[in-house]
Amino acid sequence: MADTPTYWDYLALDRLLSLQGGLEDDEQQLMPDELHFIIVHQAFELWFKLTLRELRLARDHLAAPRVPEERIPYVVHHLGRVSEILKLAVEHFRVMETLTPQDFLAFRDKLIPASGFQSFQMRELEIVLGLEDSQRLDYAGSDPLSHIEKLAKGSPAGELAWRHIESARSEQNLRAALHTWLYRTPVQGSNPGDPGDADTVTGFLESYFSSMQAKNRDKAARLSHALGSDKARIETQLAEGEARARSFLFAEDVPEADRERVRRVRAGVVFIESYRELPLLAWPRLLLDTVVAVDEELVIWRSRHARMVERIIGRRVGTGGSSGVDYLDQTTRYRIFDELWSVRTILLPKDALPALEQPEVYGFAR
Repeated sequence: MADTPTYWDYLALDRLLSLQGGLEDDEQQLMPDELHFIIVHQAFELWFKLTLRELRLARDHLAAPRVPEERIPYVVHHLGRVSEILKLAVEHFRVMETLTPQDFLAFRDKLIPASGFQSFQMRELEIVLGLEDSQRLDYAGSDPLSHIEKLAKGSPAGELAWRHIESARSEQNLRAALHTWLYRTPVQGSNPGDPGDADTVTGFLESYFSSMQAKNRDKAARLSHALGSDKARIETQLAEGEARARSFLFAEDVPEADRERVRRVRAGVVFIESYRELPLLAWPRLLLDTVVAVDEELVIWRSRHARMVERIIGRRVGTGGSSGVDYLDQTTRYRIFDELWSVRTILLPKDALPALEQPEVYGFAR
């Protein structure tokens, strides 16, 4: 290397541009469109690498025992970058779709049993975000991560991949770090550990739920007047919605041992979203919006991936043995930050919110 670095030295272009030889390790032996296929997927993996770094930076700040308010913009910045990376990755599928079905079929079979599902960085990304094992769909008739572990044995690259996944599973994920931060949200001016905090949080949730019921009664009356004979159906739908809302607000859907903590986390989400115009909550609500944007972009990426695959190979069995497009379509149901999505169903207009207590807590420090 020269005393003064060059562009190609800094980016290690000699090594980077020698990695597109495929299974033959020779670009001259690749099928005409195979280089295109390899480069697009390598580009995905480079973006995944950067995304993992950004997620861990954000996670580490939120997981701190105390998160100064001035660090929240930093977290928002890095998660915003993740969102933009995923948007750009979605656009890569347009490049991939210049590959015609016949051109792909010319080399597809030699990939078997390789599959995009084996992208350990995508699996690592899901784990770092907080996707639970219990949420995963079976892949090719088996547990998804066990499937990767089995393939990884005996291969240096595979064993490296599995070490990355195991390492990610041993870390605190972003969702857990976010919950820790949300748990500390001042609700009606009360913080965890303050005298009567549990009663304050419960009182806020009860008041919030009562306001929701009042809005629903008004809504039922309006709809019944407009629709007449559908009154019973409307009332049933609203009652079912209220039952789901109460279950969410009071964490009745989680084991009793976890209920108090989860209830406070969800109260934090509701409070930030409801009083988001308060100075102290301005950055927290932007953080929640950015987290939802990341989750949404990942859903869009999965959906766009499925459509690209369907366009090129239809509904064939995947090279890794999965059901192909059907499997990809099912993964679009994943929602990692489910509380942040669920709260949108139960948000109230400003004029229906419980009265804010201790407003001075949420002002700017002077």
